[in-house]
Amino acid sequence: MTNDSSEQSSGIERAQPETLRGRALMVSLTVSDLQQSLHWYRDVVGFFVDKEYERDGKPAAASLKAGSAQILITQDDGGKGANRVKGEGFSMQITTVQPVDEIAKRIKEHGGTLDSEPADTRWGTRVFRMRDPDGFKFVISSER
Repeated sequence: MTNDSSEQSSGIERAQPETLRGRALMVSLTVSDLQQSLHWYRDVVGFFVDKEYERDGKPAAASLKAGSAQILITQDDGGKGANRVKGEGFSMQITTVQPVDEIAKRIKEHGGTLDSEPADTRWGTRVFRMRDPDGFKFVISSER
């Protein structure tokens, strides 16, 4: 057993010696239009800008936070092709204690669109889905 009280109370036994034990996962996304994405994440979804980065005097990236969720968005330099598909094959999930219906409503009021309206799941959460301007997929869900 480890010293982590949540693992102790759940009865989870970890292999020893311990391998990877992450505390958080952040994501870095390469976007087509940094300003458009910054507007979407900040003004539509509700992240705040923690730090902005420049390269050769031009905006190059922004670090965003919403609670303990963190995203770094970086400007695509076009080196891998301007029209390449982004965000295929995975989605990112943000869990919250806030009412997801209110979050979805705010996003729509600020010009965002949802892939799916808030709905209850079989496993007891409430979720909705959306995509950023580049097609990166997000699931916003309530905690159980």
